[in-house]
This record gives sequence, structure tokens and C-alpha cells, in this order.
Amino acid sequence: MSTITTDTAGPPGLENATLDEDGWPILRPTMVTIERTSPEDVRDRQVIISLDGERIATLLYGQSCSREIAPGRHRLRANNTLVWKTVEFDAEPGVEVRFRCVNWAPSGFYLLLGLFGVAPLLVRLERVTS
Repeated sequence: MSTITTDTAGPPGLENATLDEDGWPILRPTMVTIERTSPEDVRDRQVIISLDGERIATLLYGQSCSREIAPGRHRLRANNTLVWKTVEFDAEPGVEVRFRCVNWAPSGFYLLLGLFGVAPLLVRLERVTS
């Protein structure tokens, strides 16, 4: 299959698009990326990431994962084996949707840790805008 690039005006967002041999624009893949790099993260425990009910990654601090997805509505879930957080989002064709996952300690964490030897860590999913 041959491709050509055009610089003529076309539909919005498709200027300078690469076209296939039939003249249809070739779009970049739609992607979702989840990163666990926040300085607020306690840097402990794994976080299990699921997309639309399918487990896609287990993230430790400093890691990230990317996955090609179909455009449309999706459900992203982060679970640290005790607490989970779920967000729903829409992905436009050819766009990368980014999330920051944070495994964080609530206030009183160290008090509970000192009294009982255990304390809950909470999970937060934040959409990152460019």
C-alpha cells in the first residue's frame, strides 16, 4: 500500500495528513498511558491497572504502561489490593489519553501504622492534560 502526504486544506485536524492510496487519511493510533511517577506516591506496593475489565499492567513506583485502544468510552480501574479507583473517559480518534496513578497515604497514616502496625494506602487516578 502506498501513502502520500498532502498539505492542502481538508477537514479540521487533518491538515498535512498522510493519505492512503484511496485518499483516506491515516490516523495515528488512539492510546492510553498510565504513569506512576508522582512525588506524592508513597513508593510502596503495586497498583493493578485494568481497562474495560481486562488487566493490562501491574505498576510499581516509577513505571508506566501504554496501550492502543479503540476510540470511544472506556473504564480505567486502579487497585492497590485494598482500595480501588475507577474513572470513565472518552478517547478521541488518534489522541493519546494520559493518566497519573498515585498510591498515597491519608492524614493519620503514621498514627494508624504506629498503633496497629498497618494502615490503608489510597489510590488516585488523575487525567493529565497537555
